[in-house]
Amino acid sequence: MTATIDLIEAEIPRLRRFARFLVGDADRADDLVQECLTRAITKIDSWQPGTNLRAWLFVILRNCHFNELRRSNRSPIIADAEDRAAAVPGNQEAHMSLLEVREAFLRLSDEHREVLLLVAVEGLAYEEAASILNVPIGTVRTRIFRARESLRDMLAMDDQGPGVPVARREMR
Repeated sequence: MTATIDLIEAEIPRLRRFARFLVGDADRADDLVQECLTRAITKIDSWQPGTNLRAWLFVILRNCHFNELRRSNRSPIIADAEDRAAAVPGNQEAHMSLLEVREAFLRLSDEHREVLLLVAVEGLAYEEAASILNVPIGTVRTRIFRARESLRDMLAMDDQGPGVPVARREMR
């Protein structure tokens, strides 16, 4: 049991990153991770040793988030997304580039942001992401492809200015 607890503890940083992505606020993310860990410890008997613990925890975290969303729809709390600022060390150009990437990432659909976070940031295999998201692996591949393509297009549009068609931007 203590070995399993140690394995769960090692996943906390990844859970926090995913939770931060889901809720966009560090304090709420910590609350979400705490809820996830509480459920995981209570339901530890349902985890089968030898299976992917990280995926199991991510599914619990995601379900906790959806439960929280359902509860909040009954009694909405307004959160100001503009209060979140990216902390960026370095020069102004790097800061601006990172802000452009961040803004482009935030313009993606929730499905595309979620799959990019799981695969590109957390380094999960497509199969693991498919299991967490409860979708076929082909859907994960399609979402990754479209998300990357959308990011490239949005960043190229930002570089060339708004209103410049993709075909004309590529010719420049």
